[in-house]
Formats: sequence, C-alpha cells, structure tokens
Amino acid sequence: MVWPWRRKSRRRMARIVVEGAISGSTRKRVLKALREVERREFPALLLRVDSPGGTVGDSQEIHAALLRLRDKGCKVVASFGNISASGGVYIGVAADRIVANPGTITGSIGVILRGNDLSRVFERIGIRFDTVKSGRFKDILSPDRPLGDDERELLQQLIDSSYGQFVGVVAAGRQLTTDQVKSFADGRVFSGEQALALGLVDELGDEEHARRLAAKIADLDEEKSRPITLGKERRKFSGLLPGSAVLHQLQTRVSLELMGNGQVLWLYRP
Repeated sequence: MVWPWRRKSRRRMARIVVEGAISGSTRKRVLKALREVERREFPALLLRVDSPGGTVGDSQEIHAALLRLRDKGCKVVASFGNISASGGVYIGVAADRIVANPGTITGSIGVILRGNDLSRVFERIGIRFDTVKSGRFKDILSPDRPLGDDERELLQQLIDSSYGQFVGVVAAGRQLTTDQVKSFADGRVFSGEQALALGLVDELGDEEHARRLAAKIADLDEEKSRPITLGKERRKFSGLLPGSAVLHQLQTRVSLELMGNGQVLWLYRP
C-alpha cells in the first residue's frame, strides 16, 4: 500500500554535521542524511564541516551526493568550523557558498601516503619475514623492508593522480583555474581570512551567518527558518562516564595514526 502523502519540508532548512576524520562510518551517516534531505524536499541545507579530512573515496562519495542534491534544487551552504582542511575542503567545495570563521584552519589541499619501515627493529629483535608474491609490487609499503626507488616512483604517480583530481574539483567548485589552485595547493594551511583572499571561501562569519545566507539564497525567512539537524551520531553510553572526553581524544588520535598507514589520504595532520 502506498501512503497517500509523504512528509515534506519545503519551507524548512536541513542541517548536517561532518565532524572529525572522514571515514567509512562518516560516509554512511552523511549519505543517509542527504537522502533524507532529498526525500523531504528541503529547499536548503546548512552543511557544518569541522574536519581535518580523511579517506579519499569517502570524501568523493559525499561530494558527489552533495552535487546531486544541488541538481535537485536544494541550496547548500557550507559553514567551516574550527578546522576544515584537505578532505573537509573537498566536501565543502560542493556547496553553493562557503562561510568560514576568520580564524578557521582550512586549506591543506594535497595528498599524503605514509608507510613504516620497521626492518631495523625486526632485525634487532630477530624477526624475519618470508614473502611469496605474484608481482614485484604486491608487497609495496611492507614494514619489513625499505621502499625501493621504482616503488617510490610508482607511488608518486598514484599521489599525482589523486592530487590532480583534488585540484580539478576545487577549481570547478570555486570557479578558479587549475593554475590558480595549484599556486596555493601545496599542502599549506590558511586562516579563514587568508582563504577568503584566495577565493577558497565566499564570506567570513559564524554558523549563524551561514544559516542566514542559506535562508536568503533559498528564499526562506531568515528570522524564522531554524535548521533541523539530520544524521546525528548516536550517543554512546561511554560518553557519559567520567574522563570520556579525554578518552575520545585519545581514540581519535589513534584512529588517525592507523588511518594514515598505507592509505592515500586527503588529511591534514597537525
């Protein structure tokens, strides 16, 4: 049986938060929320980004979903919080407009891939690996030996390909030339104020400023249109325990280190 009507929100604004390192769990949560925005026909989306970036594929899928949402007529305004760098920028440039605080840390447009050479440690403690492989590059970035020159060249080509994709998306999203983007896309970070001068963001302001801008371009009442937050992370019981904030910070640091081992990342690592 088809329900005779569906819930719509044509005069309301949605809000989605992208917080912390971008990973598979972030992608699933955000894509589900974006589908809800489309289903309920919200005319505007306030995208709050407070992220140092993360995995490449997950960032690309969120970016693509935001563009599809815009094609459906939804106006998207990104609000950069404390930090919106690397993959956070990649997601943000899918918006119609970007608002950043003057002191927001942003930029870090670039790609990083890191492995660990532990061969001397293994040798010292008497551990040796025997590897059988189908091709000479199959165990590339293996921790039991240093990286060879031919392997380094191969990985550099991979990095350059990913970097080209990043630059192209930023150029298209911000209506800049690739040469303009490359002039500052060398991994450096900027303040929101510097990013404005470079054309990486449109306006300086807080999230309230971004909300009003989203209401304005979607022809909503700037005073009355309060956003509905979708895709909230589930609150865990451990978050209620004493010292949970410190534990959460530690877990975040560890996950960033694990994420950075052997993966191509769009990630700012302070």
